[in-house]
Amino acid sequence: MSSQTTAASSQYLSFILAGEEYALGILQVKEIIEYDTVTRVPGTPAWVRGVFNLRGSVVPVVDLAVKLGMAPSVLSRWSCIVVVEVTLGRERIVLGLLADAIGQVIELEPGAVMPPPSFGTPIHGDYLLGMGRLGTGRKFVLLLDIDHVLSSQEVLAASALKTPVAVTEPPAVAAGTGVVDSSSVPT
Repeated sequence: MSSQTTAASSQYLSFILAGEEYALGILQVKEIIEYDTVTRVPGTPAWVRGVFNLRGSVVPVVDLAVKLGMAPSVLSRWSCIVVVEVTLGRERIVLGLLADAIGQVIELEPGAVMPPPSFGTPIHGDYLLGMGRLGTGRKFVLLLDIDHVLSSQEVLAASALKTPVAVTEPPAVAAGTGVVDSSSVPT
């Protein structure tokens, strides 16, 4: 492959969402981590699954299926979080995207990327960069424009999430007495 061909091709990370294959530009993907502890934050939109700790930073997790108008993702042993950077004005914001499973890194030549169809896709056409034709077959992968999937206001709201206040257990009551055990009352 010539260096000119290599420079013209683009790499994408594919992942599975609701049984369909989607892909993001590899340059927006920071890392992929196993789905673990995600803390729900009351009052957030339905598409915000919660937040998690990424090396000391609070990172919101977006259930991309819900955001794209599908049923919420069902967690499995293959569920993972794709940590991405999205552009908000001139600022880059880090978010986690919940995926059902990771596919592969795919390389697409410019001729393998078709414009998104005006109808028939399960998601809004503005959310797509195009459709990537895989190999010589008839299979396509939907190329997401993650910067357009979330509006500026939505990205700001999600990035402003703070870790929720820890809920403390109520003071213990001595069995059958109705008297609070003073050793369990926070001071």
